[in-house]
Amino acid sequence: MDGGTDIKSLKHFIAGKWVNATGGATFEVLNPLDDSHYAHAAKGTGEDIRNAVAAAKAAFTSYKETTPTERERWLLRVAEIMEVRQKDLVDCLIDEIGSPVQKAMFEFTKGLTMIRAAAGMCRNVRGETIPSDRPGTFSMSIRAPLGVVAVITPFNVPLIKTTRLVANALAVGNTVVHLPSEMAPHLSLIFAEIVAEAGIPEGVYNVVTGMGAEIGDDLTSHKDIDFVTFTGSTVVGQHINEICAKNKTPNTLELGGKSPTIILADADLDKVMPLAARSVFMFAGQACIASSRFYVERPLYDEFVKRFSFIIGKLGMGDLRDPNTVIAPAISPRQRERIKSHIDDARAKGANVIGGEWEGNRCQPTLLTEVSEDMTVCRAETFGPVTAIYPIDSYEEGLEKANDTEYGLSSALFTKDIDKAFHFVRNSNAGMCHINGPTIHDEAHVPFGGNGESGVGREGTDADMEAMTELKWVTVQL
Repeated sequence: MDGGTDIKSLKHFIAGKWVNATGGATFEVLNPLDDSHYAHAAKGTGEDIRNAVAAAKAAFTSYKETTPTERERWLLRVAEIMEVRQKDLVDCLIDEIGSPVQKAMFEFTKGLTMIRAAAGMCRNVRGETIPSDRPGTFSMSIRAPLGVVAVITPFNVPLIKTTRLVANALAVGNTVVHLPSEMAPHLSLIFAEIVAEAGIPEGVYNVVTGMGAEIGDDLTSHKDIDFVTFTGSTVVGQHINEICAKNKTPNTLELGGKSPTIILADADLDKVMPLAARSVFMFAGQACIASSRFYVERPLYDEFVKRFSFIIGKLGMGDLRDPNTVIAPAISPRQRERIKSHIDDARAKGANVIGGEWEGNRCQPTLLTEVSEDMTVCRAETFGPVTAIYPIDSYEEGLEKANDTEYGLSSALFTKDIDKAFHFVRNSNAGMCHINGPTIHDEAHVPFGGNGESGVGREGTDADMEAMTELKWVTVQL
């Protein structure tokens, strides 16, 4: 992979080698801030995918026999090298996907946590002894890696998703073929350089860059893929789920969201406001767990809207390397059009729009009030710096409206009432529930994921331990 200050030339990483795409085709990667040319990357083909899967399968034969000490040492070495290459990773997050430096540093720090947590998994691949009804029988279970894991990651948090999903798979003895978003290939290739330098054997981690719509099926439907983990849109996730169901391939899918936040009349707005702003405007709302719906009890509603309106006027939209900058560019022309269409539709149908203007490829943080059911933004995921605020008359109304969605990813409730807090925990339909905290929250070891159209299964060290290994029952007649 060629670097330097000029336009980068990115190749696949297969079997420990940097290789061009079959046929030599490439595609452009653009800096979303101004659509300038950032890199040209190998445009993967089905043959490239097959080569990568073959390399991963061949490497699995020996890698599954590695010791916990070896895998632990390799992963901790990855974390050490990441720290040395912090600037490379942060610069890539800024220039390739448009992360403000605060978000880039947050993602870098979280990525280190993911790697180190994965290293701790190496010594926990274990089964248990099981009582047997047969006299003289010793009964137990053992846990073994599945084989080749297909990892498909999104553009919005590519370092977090890469470090978590790849490292967790490697920690338990699997090998990996990684297909990153076509909008964030460089980040994954830097990670491949780090993996290679750390000494992880050739073929254990492979990266194929290209257009997911063209080669994704070649990966997810391959007969030698033993597990699929995907983060992205609900539409694509459903398609992958159908492929995996046909092939009986286990999978985890982390998909879209329409995450609600309920704010009751007893909440402390001084504490709520900065968390509310973070929950939707981090990375310009390009997050599946961003809070795109706020339900506020009427005694606080007007004050909440007033304070939120003031806050969004102060959110920085300057240089992405300025720590005061918060708002990122929308990643692509397609996504910019989606955001614009949602705002325009709401405005045309009578919503009150606060913000919503554009500066280049960045949309001002936007609050919508007077939102009705016939507006697209009411139920569809915008995936931008846009949120709707609704008045409610009671906690019960807020809970009903929060659950009135096909999604079920993250949810939040702000209140001092412990009874309502735990009622919410028990009755929220979301896979993740936060009391007096924002919907945007993640840690390496938690069961991260959603219900309904928000996905299948959970990510995290414990969840991935179960998902990416299989149990075998063993008996010994004594």
